[in-house]
This record gives sequence, C-alpha cells and structure tokens, in this order.
Amino acid sequence: MIEPWKILDSRVGGDFRIFNITIDRKANPRNGHEQDFYVINAPNWVNVVATTREGQMILVEQYRHGSGSVELEIPGGVMDASDTSPVEAAVRELREETGYEGKNARVIGWVYSNPAIMVNTTFTVLVEDCELKHEVELDAGEDLVTHLMSVDEVRRLTAGGRFGHSLVVAALYHYELLRSNFR
Repeated sequence: MIEPWKILDSRVGGDFRIFNITIDRKANPRNGHEQDFYVINAPNWVNVVATTREGQMILVEQYRHGSGSVELEIPGGVMDASDTSPVEAAVRELREETGYEGKNARVIGWVYSNPAIMVNTTFTVLVEDCELKHEVELDAGEDLVTHLMSVDEVRRLTAGGRFGHSLVVAALYHYELLRSNFR
C-alpha cells in the first residue's frame, strides 16, 4: 500500500510574482531514503467552457511564453484572492477576456494542475447562453483574440491535436462527459 511521505523539513526556495517554490525534505516510507522535492505553490485556476444560445463555443487565441506558440484555448485564468468561488472567478475571467456573460454557471469538473510538482487545482466551469455584453478588459500582459466555433468543430480540432494546453483538453473532456450524460 502506498503511504504519504513525511515532511522532515520545509523551506522557501523562491518567491515569484505568480507562484512560490517550497523545498520539502521528505523520507520515502518504503526505504527511509531522504530527498528534497521542489513544489510549486500557485493559486487555483479556472477554465471556462462557454457556449452561446446558438450553440457556439467561445474560444480565445493567445501567445504562450512557455511553449513559444500561439494557442487556441478556452477562456480561463488565475483565481484572485477576492474570488469567493471557482464560479465567480470563471464568470470574471470570461467577461474580462471575451466580453461575454451567460447563465447557469457551474463547476463541471476539476483536476490537479500537475500533481507531480504543483499544489493547485484547476476547475472547469460551464457557462451557458452567453451573449456579448462588454468590451474586453485585458491585463497589460494579455493579448487575446476571441473566436466562436461550433462544438463539432471544437471536437474535430481536439481530435486533430489543435489544442496543446493539457488543462484545456481536460476541460473539454469534462464538457464531453457532461454532454454524453456519462456522470
């Protein structure tokens, strides 16, 4: 049976604008071997599957610095300290990034962002019957273009590997599970 590893010591390894790193000294419960593990502490994130009354999905295209590529994604972002829930954060991110608002916003799934090295969770929030109601409110570090696509086109693009962001693919899978009543 796998047991949790005990933390023997923990210290700050670095504090950055959007995350910090903790260095945890742990002992392997199987053999007692001690080792340092670097853990990224980041706020929770939200991904927004947003659909219009006409059945279109709202997507954003943006440059991603980690991959050095322009990615097609769903709206999303960091939960701010002032956000009281993933739903509140998702509604805010959708409005800021695309100008859209909708109805019946609810969490339809979640995943650990990367449990090997990260502490945070990414929530998938569905927002339905969206309408364009606002101007976009991009942060200084954001440059996004909004696209509307049919759900079938998003499926084709997903199957074809167009979505490179693993957390976006996970969110789209949560949506597919909901649509297929496989819950």
